[in-house]
Amino acid sequence: MDLTEAPRRPRTESIVPMINVVFLLLIFFLMTSRLAQPDPFEVAPPDAAIEADPEAGPVLYINAEGRMHFDGAEGGEALTRLAAVSSGTPVLQLRADARLEAKALARLLRQLAAAGFSQAELVVRQP
Repeated sequence: MDLTEAPRRPRTESIVPMINVVFLLLIFFLMTSRLAQPDPFEVAPPDAAIEADPEAGPVLYINAEGRMHFDGAEGGEALTRLAAVSSGTPVLQLRADARLEAKALARLLRQLAAAGFSQAELVVRQP
């Protein structure tokens, strides 16, 4: 009968703490990231000499033909939804195409003022 102790195998490192750290990092990045929706249609902003970062706020897209888009709605429904969603935010961000006629933009600004928006920022790019 052999009464000697069996040789001990070396203890391997546990991978569980590393998996925990990876999942915590994954959750952190998912919670802190901001996913942006793609633009509803291609908009080429007008050129301007000065470019400033627009304030965060609701974004109304307007293409060259004057078609408006906000949060999945188009046309008059977009303005209605915009007024309902952003009632406490007086600043609006306009992403209008450079080929949009000035008359159409002026007409839209009057509609926005009637909806309660006191300030609209037109997004531009440097030439």
